[in-house]
Amino acid sequence: MDTDPALRAELDAIFEARDRSHMAPTIAAVVELLSQHPDDPAVLYEVGGAYDTDGQEEVAAEFYRRAMNAGLDGRWLRQCYLQYGSTLRNLGRVDESIAIFDEALRAFPESESLAIFRALSVHAAGKPSAALGAVLELIADRFRTDEVLRYEEAIRGNAAYLQSVDER
Repeated sequence: MDTDPALRAELDAIFEARDRSHMAPTIAAVVELLSQHPDDPAVLYEVGGAYDTDGQEEVAAEFYRRAMNAGLDGRWLRQCYLQYGSTLRNLGRVDESIAIFDEALRAFPESESLAIFRALSVHAAGKPSAALGAVLELIADRFRTDEVLRYEEAIRGNAAYLQSVDER
């Protein structure tokens, strides 16, 4: 992503000053930046985030998609995937949400947050057992505590069973 550092600082300042219960000033500020930088992926992403925080999820989804297509990368892309996937889920576009999370996890396989939010979308798709199984698998993979290691085989067995339940 080729966002100018000064522009990134301006975006950060706008969001630092935001009031989540009154997003109109934040939206106005980022839309103004968008008029000056219509193809900048960071600006597109932040416009999406502002609309998303304001509850305008249809508008947000379009800006998230545009930011990704414009070349958003790194941690910003990971965050955008999460917000876009969650927004699609909230809009009832659950299959699209799961597909976005699958794409995101191919790009960022170590992201626990993406895996957790994917499980929420799987749950929203009416597959609660598969969602819980995915979370158990994540726990077995990432939380390498003495207790998890002691019961790892049982956790993984339960995860596999639960993931198979919703596929019957």
